Amino acid sequence: MSANLYSEDNIKQQTPMMQQYLRIKAEHTDILLFYRMGDFYEVFFDDAIRAAELLDISQTYRGKAGGDPIPMAGVPYHAVENYLARLVQLGESVAICEQVGDPATSKGPVERKVVRIVTPGTVTDEALLNERQDNLLVSVCQGTGDYFGVAYLDINSGRFNIVECADADAFKSTLQRLNPAELLYSESFSDIRLIEHIKGMRRRPEWEFDLDTAITSLCQQFGTQDLIGFGVNDAKLGLVAAGCLLQYVKDTQRTALPHINAISLEQDSLAVVLDSATRKNLELTQNLGGGIENTLAAILDKTATPMGSRLLKRRIHNPIRCREELTLRLDAIETLIDQGWHLELHPLLRNVGDIERIVARLALGNARPRDLSRLRSALQQLPELQGMLSTASQRRLAQIANACEPNDELLHLLEHAIIDNPPVLIRDGGVIAEGYNQELDHWRNLSQGATDVLEAMEERERQATGISTLKIGYNKVHGFYIDISRANSHLVPAHYIRRQTLKNNERYIIPELKEHEDKVLGSQSQALALEKQLYEELFTLIAPHLERLQRLAASLSELDVLNNFAERALTLNYCKPALDEGDAISICEGRHPVVEQVMRDPFIANPIELNNQRRMLMITGPNMGGKSTYMRQTALIVLMAHIGCYVPAASAEIGTVDRIFTRIGASDDLASGRSTFMVEMTETATILNNASEHSLVLMDEIGRGTSTYDGLSLAYATADYLAHKINAKTLFATHYFELTELAEQESGLVNVHLDAIEHNDTIAFMHKVLEGPASKSFGLQVAALAGVPKAVITNAKRKLKQLEQQPALKANGNGQANGHGTNQLELLAPEPEPSALELALGEINPDELTPRQALDALYHLKSL
Repeated sequence: MSANLYSEDNIKQQTPMMQQYLRIKAEHTDILLFYRMGDFYEVFFDDAIRAAELLDISQTYRGKAGGDPIPMAGVPYHAVENYLARLVQLGESVAICEQVGDPATSKGPVERKVVRIVTPGTVTDEALLNERQDNLLVSVCQGTGDYFGVAYLDINSGRFNIVECADADAFKSTLQRLNPAELLYSESFSDIRLIEHIKGMRRRPEWEFDLDTAITSLCQQFGTQDLIGFGVNDAKLGLVAAGCLLQYVKDTQRTALPHINAISLEQDSLAVVLDSATRKNLELTQNLGGGIENTLAAILDKTATPMGSRLLKRRIHNPIRCREELTLRLDAIETLIDQGWHLELHPLLRNVGDIERIVARLALGNARPRDLSRLRSALQQLPELQGMLSTASQRRLAQIANACEPNDELLHLLEHAIIDNPPVLIRDGGVIAEGYNQELDHWRNLSQGATDVLEAMEERERQATGISTLKIGYNKVHGFYIDISRANSHLVPAHYIRRQTLKNNERYIIPELKEHEDKVLGSQSQALALEKQLYEELFTLIAPHLERLQRLAASLSELDVLNNFAERALTLNYCKPALDEGDAISICEGRHPVVEQVMRDPFIANPIELNNQRRMLMITGPNMGGKSTYMRQTALIVLMAHIGCYVPAASAEIGTVDRIFTRIGASDDLASGRSTFMVEMTETATILNNASEHSLVLMDEIGRGTSTYDGLSLAYATADYLAHKINAKTLFATHYFELTELAEQESGLVNVHLDAIEHNDTIAFMHKVLEGPASKSFGLQVAALAGVPKAVITNAKRKLKQLEQQPALKANGNGQANGHGTNQLELLAPEPEPSALELALGEINPDELTPRQALDALYHLKSL
């Protein structure tokens, strides 16, 4: 849409209605404007073309502007939520423009204004949200170098946090974890490649990213003189991002935000840090194909409430190091199991529902009638919940029991104010319960009692006219009427006034019926207006309870997660991990939590021991033998212990872990111009530059993307660096058998292998971890299982025998290849075609030649 369309000269040339539209649209040029006209929200000009394409709706024209037809499209107001949901999913924002004036008193177009702006990161409508997933608005800013500030808000809970990232890798990992629905960034943000994959990107003016303005705005929001009490004072970049975010929310919501009452700083020192590759490779909440099936969350999440499901996923992505907090969680799960409460708690929690988001809608003043009835249902569960938990001596359950203190005042209000099964919207009334307000009951009685009056009037008119089929009816267009068939039209009295003529009937009105109509419609109008007023007053009456309700929602979410983990532990045969202050990891009969649930055959459990004498396990064995599964299950068991969850093992002792790194598998990153090997080396560099002696490192097949000598050298040097320079707890899987000899040279490095049995050129995978190196790779057997043609396998076997006769390739202490100078590319080159001399010699059988034939053959060979 051209800028001059909004010039005052151009606007004055339009119709009054279009003048109004353009003046409002000029304030929202970068987003769609839904302009309310009767029963439709209309869009015009470029918005119409864009909306028609995005929503797959018809685009027409209305009037002209500058001699050209004005494009127009529209959606019905009663179905607008469905269209908004589709736009939000596409990352679009929409300004909702409503009629706010009175049509009866308006001269010209009814006054309209934008009452809210729906954006992907600030939506609160239930229909527009995934109930089991956080919907976050994120703001980012860039400092000097690779230092970044991140602020994020869940407007549906009031959670407001900031993060500061010391490098681009930490920044990418943070964004991957948060998965923003919408992202705000400054005009000066230089590394756009780091954020360009996010759908709802919004570029904001530089002045919104000002530290002093941010601090002032945040203090005003929280009602404090400073931010010292929140522990965020030193996080300057994070505060700058938070200031922009808060300003954006105020601009879009256009209402008070009482539920946003604190801000906190996330610190790496309290977390087990996961980089972006680790989150991806471990398939925590999203599988490698981009779906949610066969992920850790899919196995663990059987929560009763949506808010519990969201908390569980946050914890999966935010494992913590605090032993005290983890012990409280684990002890609570143990108590729930011992007391057998998990079965009783689940139905109670289901009736609690999603009060976290209900509280947010109440704070924003856009809660619907059924939100109030659901909140009432949740409050009704509190006495039973508290009664059960109050007998628990375990500290975390006792804390939750205290938060579940019944709120009799609020419950009484909701029980008396709202009917049992209210409609979806307040628009047509019928929400406020009888007996709550005397004046409302009076107007309703006038309207409802009119039925008796109509029946008496109908009977009287039948007697007076002699028309036995006379009926009194009503519709919204013509109001009340007397319906008489054409056959009886000659009996109609003179004082009847014709109101409508139909094919077989005539409809009439009389003064008495008109008087009754005015009285009834007036009482209905009065009742509806009063009911809407009373409904809005409920928000004011509930407001003092919001903070207490937020604490209740947080506690019930926690209870739901703990109860869910108790059920999972019993159902899936998990054990309580022992958290150790030392540095060792000891797991007996460990299992992969996802693989064991999706495979048909029984899962083979395996142990793992990592300690000062076993800092690195060099893992060998065939492809498909289970190396990657064994490595991943170790990482997942460690991660599960650090979210306060029971783990799939017979027993588990987990020591100190500060970070989990994985380098498993790789693919081309063509968009960034990186090959598979480049991706592999980048991930390896991240690990080698950031791992510590307390980190758990998973390295799978390092060096396979380049030549044998380069790859073997890199794998050796990487293993040596992890074992000696970093001293990290490492699982190192490889097909380079030469690396198994490191165990003889390096203390703390131990060989293990995944067992397999070969029989008649076939292979059986045992999936059992045994001490020592594997005997062979079984590569040809796996290739045969994959369906490689037999001719290729046969040729490969012949070439393998040939290679095995060459001098062995070994690694010395410098990671260089020893041998007799033979280049492996030469060894793998195809054999040359035999010469004519060789062919002639091959045809000669000396035992069958006569002396003369032998002499001729000798001359022939000499000529060759």
